[in-house]
Amino acid sequence: MTDIHTVFGAGQVGTQLARLLARRGHDVRLVRRGEPGEAMRGVTWLRGDATDASFADAACRGASVVYNCTNPPDYADWDGLAPLYRAVWAAAGRAGARLVQLDNLYMYGRPSRAPFDECEPMRPCSKKGELRARLAEELFEAHARGDLVATAGRASDYFGPATPNAAVFRPDVYERIAKGGSVYVLGDPDTPHGYTYTPDVARGLATLGTHAAAPGRAWHLPTSAKLTTRALLERFAARAGTEIKVRRVPTWALRSVGVFVPLAAAIAEMSYQWEVPYVLDDRDFTRTFGLEATPLDEAIDATLDANVRLAAA
Repeated sequence: MTDIHTVFGAGQVGTQLARLLARRGHDVRLVRRGEPGEAMRGVTWLRGDATDASFADAACRGASVVYNCTNPPDYADWDGLAPLYRAVWAAAGRAGARLVQLDNLYMYGRPSRAPFDECEPMRPCSKKGELRARLAEELFEAHARGDLVATAGRASDYFGPATPNAAVFRPDVYERIAKGGSVYVLGDPDTPHGYTYTPDVARGLATLGTHAAAPGRAWHLPTSAKLTTRALLERFAARAGTEIKVRRVPTWALRSVGVFVPLAAAIAEMSYQWEVPYVLDDRDFTRTFGLEATPLDEAIDATLDANVRLAAA
């Protein structure tokens, strides 16, 4: 009998995770509020509202692992994030399943050093960071009480196949890489920054779902790219056989637009991540689980195959 793994959230990470888990022989339930996506062998789509306890319980019933990969549909409006997360956590606890939370790095604020590991104090400097810090504390307090068995995987900014919702590696950036020309980025492109390859995020979460050492704490997931944004973009262009110029979008311009466009204001609020060295230390994960990040050029080539070379064909 195969294990049941339930994945809440069918976005760019949740879908890749579900496909990976199914390939590994698990019976996978993939949950989203909207219409089901493409059919995948071994994956059953469930449509419903995770904050509905009866639906969430049905989605988690019999599962050995529950992964929370959900996020609000609107980056500018996170009012519904806490109720959504708490609902998924509660359902996992009632089912007796391990809870694996996908998380980011917002709770750290401006790190005191780079690279920074999981012992870095949480000193958020944004509203989103304050919320992430509060939810991280809640999750592991619930674990300590015995309400559920929990772990979390934290990743930096994304790049990879089927990953359109990324801060830097957006569809328009891949288009510029394919053709050559100017690429516009937020913040200082010459400050070191970490970028995590989304298939590594999926592999990392799957590892946290099954390894005995995972519960009770957060882990930094394996991260391929630990260099400046300019260097990474130019490396992409070199692998694609083109040349690009990396140009900076002034933060003041985003803030000005943000007076009228909430999304721009939300992005400007998080721009500090590109103004200070912002590179995670993933060595604890790799030492504990023996899972390394995909070699950078291999990750770049796979990303180019999925985004740039197909677009240029």
